[in-house]
Parts: sequence; C-alpha cells; structure tokens
Amino acid sequence: MSDTRLLILFYSTYGTNHEMAECAAGAAREAGADVRLRRVRETAPQEVIDAQDAWKAQIERMKDIPEAAPDDMEWASAYLFSAPTRFSLMPSQMQAFFDTLGPLWQKGVMANKVASAMTSSQSQHGGQETTLMHLHATLIHWGCVITAPGYTDEVMFELGNPYGATAIAGEVNDTVRGAIRHQTRRMIGMADKLAG
Repeated sequence: MSDTRLLILFYSTYGTNHEMAECAAGAAREAGADVRLRRVRETAPQEVIDAQDAWKAQIERMKDIPEAAPDDMEWASAYLFSAPTRFSLMPSQMQAFFDTLGPLWQKGVMANKVASAMTSSQSQHGGQETTLMHLHATLIHWGCVITAPGYTDEVMFELGNPYGATAIAGEVNDTVRGAIRHQTRRMIGMADKLAG
C-alpha cells in the first residue's frame, strides 16, 4: 500500500492526453496510491470548439472529470501532468491554470513534492522533449522533485525518451502504455521514499 496522494492533471483537445492520464490513473491505483484525476479548464472560444467535431466530442467525453482547482495541488503529495505540445511548449490552457497558482507557490505548497510529466505531438519529433522540459521548468520554480523515468526500464529504451512518456497523437500503443505505467510506478515509489 502507498501513502502517496497523486494528482494526475491533464489537458486534452482530441483525446490522446486524456487516454494517457487514464492509463496513469489505473497504474497508480494498482500501486495503492490515492488518485485524483483532474482536467484543466478549457479556455478556447466556444465558436472555435464548435467548428471542430472531434474537439466537441472530446469535451463531451471528459464532462464527468472535475476541473482542477488550487486545492487539488494542496491535497496532493505528488503530481503527474499530461499535455500535448504546442510549438514545443505546453498548451495555453495548462499554462493558464499554472498562472493561478502564484499564492500557493509563495507559500511553498508545491515544494518538495515528486512531479513528472507526459506529452504527445502530431509527429515523432514534433517538440515532445522540449515540451517536457518546458513543463519541468515550472516544476523547478515550484521546488518539486522531478522524477523523470530515465532509462530505468527496458520499455524506455523502446520508447526512446527518458524525459517522460510520449505518444504520437491518437497512438497510445502498448509501448506508450508500458512507459506510462513504469513512469507512474517509479514516481509513486519515489514519493513513498521521500515520505518515509
């Protein structure tokens, strides 16, 4: 049994990062962690969303997942973020949520908590590593203990990315799921060690 309270926070336009987050939630529960799955609030104009059936459908699929709030950040003892790449950066929706956390950062709420990140892109070299490093930069400012998967399991050599689990949009295959499960278990193990 784990004492870790894991917040899995994601943003997903068409479903890839939602699927990745659900995979991580399953792995975390199997590892005995207490899990909160949360999505960041959509900030795109409704008329833009309504013009794309796939985007509208994904919002419908996520309607029962609560939107993230600052108290989720306080509750958690570890964080796993999943967001697609936007020109090698995190999407503005994720950044907008992070921008609300200044008061918590000033109180040191996120400091010394284990954190890790995942991403997806349209192509294999579509900015995945730089997006993860961009997410890591925020975690560094918060004082989190970044727990990337590294090459600590054979599946990470197959995936080829030590910074975090990554996927091509719409292709959460067995290798990606294996990397997500490994990354999730690794960070829960590290969080339990820190708490011990």
